Amino acid sequence: MAEQILLVDDEPAILSTLSGILTDEGYDVHVAGNGVDALRLVQSASPEVVLLDIWMPDPDGLVTLKKIKASSPEVIIVMMSGHGSIETAVKAIKLGAYDYIEKPLSLEKVVLMVKHALTERRLQQENKTLKMMVKKRYEMIGASPPILDLIQQIKMAGPSQSRVLISGENGTGKELVARMIHAQSQRREGPFLEINCAAIPIDLIESELFGYEKGAFTGAQQRKKGQFELAHGGTLFLDEIGDMSLSTQSKVLRVLQDQVFYRVGGGERIKVNVRVIAASNKILSEEIKKETFREDLYYRLNVIPLHVPPLRERVEDIPRLIEHFMKEISQEQGLKPKKIDTESYTLMKRYGWPGNVRELRNITERLMIMVPSQVITRGDLPDFIQYGKAVGDRSQAYQSISTDTSSLKEARSLFEKKHIMEKLEKNDWNVIKTAEALQIERTYLYRKMKFLGIETPEEK
Repeated sequence: MAEQILLVDDEPAILSTLSGILTDEGYDVHVAGNGVDALRLVQSASPEVVLLDIWMPDPDGLVTLKKIKASSPEVIIVMMSGHGSIETAVKAIKLGAYDYIEKPLSLEKVVLMVKHALTERRLQQENKTLKMMVKKRYEMIGASPPILDLIQQIKMAGPSQSRVLISGENGTGKELVARMIHAQSQRREGPFLEINCAAIPIDLIESELFGYEKGAFTGAQQRKKGQFELAHGGTLFLDEIGDMSLSTQSKVLRVLQDQVFYRVGGGERIKVNVRVIAASNKILSEEIKKETFREDLYYRLNVIPLHVPPLRERVEDIPRLIEHFMKEISQEQGLKPKKIDTESYTLMKRYGWPGNVRELRNITERLMIMVPSQVITRGDLPDFIQYGKAVGDRSQAYQSISTDTSSLKEARSLFEKKHIMEKLEKNDWNVIKTAEALQIERTYLYRKMKFLGIETPEEK
């Protein structure tokens, strides 16, 4: 479909000439001789670009520009100005016009300007789409009480300017929480920068945070801005801050107090306006006792404490998370989403998930790629999920099974036999109740007992 162009001018000769040229270029052109008709065509034709004359009878170009931008802010508007009206054209740009062309018009410049304006429109649309995709990607998935409570806390903390300290195990989604806080803050249009304090060597962390001057050390061939400076007007996320050295902690504390710092090797005071969000998988109160973390920095950071629960404490969210991950992976790799049967979901909810949500996503991706059928069953799950410990027990999955068994098959049978016998004993050897507890059919349990050599007290 051809792009829609609207020409607005009170001179019929200009409309006729421009309309012919732009039509020859393949555009669908609409014309209006005044501001009233222009506003009507903006609504009915939905043009991508408007070429708008400044000097027209009431309403003039500036008034028409304001009204178009108020009703259709995404439209790209190029003003056409006569001699002596450059100041007015500049004023129009401040009101939202993309650019202006000076009369008498050069047809080549008009065509080039329209192409540039359409490119700008496409970039704006792509940027808008990408922002929507990013916003959707960085959303908290789940409806369990711990997650609903966390989402509510994020909504309250987001609009403030206060510092936030996020705690939680690795893989729970601390960065996601930080991004959600930024997205709901008044700084949402500003930068969001992240630095992983555990991933950067101690001798480099200060230059990463504060930047450095040319010649500050060997290899510093030019000035470099640090993360604090680059995050000006936005949010800086200090991940794994518990791994930061004590000397760097003291300098970060100074920035938090005064919002002022010096580049490495520099004497210029750099003033910034940055909101700091920090996170750690360590218990910082314990690190303070060990004297590896500054107590004064802890209290500076811990204005609003948020805790991200581990996956084992929100197992009811696992189906939602898997569905979400499958959609993401399908879009990324062109794979068709699969279904997971009830028994597999039950086993996934029983597993301890030491790697939390990150581990769940990796397992989901593996199953989508490696399982040939469209339905994922128990046999498709990794052994550590099939035979792992129940939720809350993060010890080694096969701790109670002898390692002297000769094969994986034998180990699997031993585990199943032990697990079924424990359930039978718990239910006074009532096979029907045991089958319900194991969430399997009674006839299947009978067959399994026979195969594993399990006899009821009556049969012995």
